Amino acid sequence: MELESLYIPATNRFASLYLQQQEPVTTFFDYNIIDKNVYQNRLGDLSNREFPRAALVDCIEEYMSIYPQSSEVKHSLEKLRSDAVAVVGGQQAGLLTGPLYSIHKIISIIKLAQKQEKELGVHVVPVFWIAGEDHDYLEINHLFIEENDSMKKVGYPERILEKKMASDIHYSKDQMEKWVNDILKWFGESKFTKDVQVSLKEAISNTNTIVEFFSYIIMSLFKDYGLLIIDSAYSPLRKLEKPYFSQIIEGQSLITDSLLSQQKNIQQQGFENLIDISEDAVNLFLNEGNERFLLEWKGGAYRLKNHTIQYSSLELANILSQTPERFSNNVVTRPLMQEWLFPTLAFIAGPGEIAYWGELKEVFKWAGMKMPPIIPRLNITILERDVEKYMNDLEISSEDALINGVKDRKAQFFMNAKEGNLDGELEKVEEFLLHSYKTIRGEALKIEKGLEPLIEKNLNFHLEQITFLKRKAEKSTVQKHNVVFRKFDRIQNSLKPNGGPQERTWNIYYFFNHYGFGFIDELLQLDYDFDGTHKLIRI
Repeated sequence: MELESLYIPATNRFASLYLQQQEPVTTFFDYNIIDKNVYQNRLGDLSNREFPRAALVDCIEEYMSIYPQSSEVKHSLEKLRSDAVAVVGGQQAGLLTGPLYSIHKIISIIKLAQKQEKELGVHVVPVFWIAGEDHDYLEINHLFIEENDSMKKVGYPERILEKKMASDIHYSKDQMEKWVNDILKWFGESKFTKDVQVSLKEAISNTNTIVEFFSYIIMSLFKDYGLLIIDSAYSPLRKLEKPYFSQIIEGQSLITDSLLSQQKNIQQQGFENLIDISEDAVNLFLNEGNERFLLEWKGGAYRLKNHTIQYSSLELANILSQTPERFSNNVVTRPLMQEWLFPTLAFIAGPGEIAYWGELKEVFKWAGMKMPPIIPRLNITILERDVEKYMNDLEISSEDALINGVKDRKAQFFMNAKEGNLDGELEKVEEFLLHSYKTIRGEALKIEKGLEPLIEKNLNFHLEQITFLKRKAEKSTVQKHNVVFRKFDRIQNSLKPNGGPQERTWNIYYFFNHYGFGFIDELLQLDYDFDGTHKLIRI
């Protein structure tokens, strides 16, 4: 593998300015991430705070006990129990790990933890926070495969009708195994396919829920790097979080006011807000009848959003005391909960996360804490050998392909490849027909108004024939230059699938199927700089 750093703009303006640490975006955060002393300063701030280390490590250790183990994981647990700080990041539990950016985020967490442990001379552990409390099943129940020169969405067939947390979604082992095998068939048979099939069958046989399946895969891939994982919906963790939920409930109005104040400030600087919140928000969810509802404070009572159920303050306090697992955080309070629990040296964030963390500065001030340094995760594109060859053949640069894709280049090639001027002549005929039938319609209506449908039908017949001729000519051009068009399609699908970054569409198991599980270790052996550049990896 070869690593090249490229300057590719971020997917949103806010994130682009943050990567460059430019005002006014920098004012929305507590740390300047390009300050050479940023991590040392963060260590100083963390030294003044207390964390539930022993209880937290017991909880993580219990959660991870059913997943693949290693001596490195045990060592990370020991370090966190003692004095370690953590590099933290999180993501939803996508099927087969979901889009590549989930893997990129974990690689970022591990590499930054390794780098800072070495540079600071203190223990630093990598922690991945799984958003098992999320209930957007449609966002995680599919992946994409390449078929007929385009990207096809392939969904997992089991339907979930309720707004269940991902951690509560059980799957059929037979159905999952069949779906996984179908995915591997779409990826194509290789010398690694059998190994991939066996490893996924093992993961399926040892797990029952979507989040457990995700966790098993993640630990099978990253256990040797000391990665720690925790499901945000894990019941023992909820018990540990009980006093913090209580603080959130007590400070609900101040939290919401703090957020709205910061959002107003951000809007005045010309940016859109990402967090959608009402003035009645409690910023917590509550499970009721196996579904997850937002809590609101209305009319002197706690109410479930879009529901008739309500609770008094005493009733809600009793629920928290007896069944804290029914509570979960929203986008505002999840970062708070993370900071109360973990001594976070840095938080690894994607472009969208950077923008919404910027809205939370005043919320953290309410809690008496600073936001951790928000470090943009590594943006990675994997360039396969055949794709690079096609780019060289067509004289397309890496930057051009990553920023713009090749659809426009393909369209221009198509126009240049057309022979003669058939399109021009057919357009003249079409224009003549439309003009002539306008006259014919006027004359016919003088004879009989009932003739108009017949005239329209006759005109449409001729226009359809012209369209048919155009399509036949286009098909002939495509067939004649099929090899070149397939090169364009392969480049587009690989580097700019569906018009977006590779990491938002492709899945890591495509690469495992073609290059083996050693692929992940090779990615982790590369020397990454967290400098905001895009990482192009040639394989």
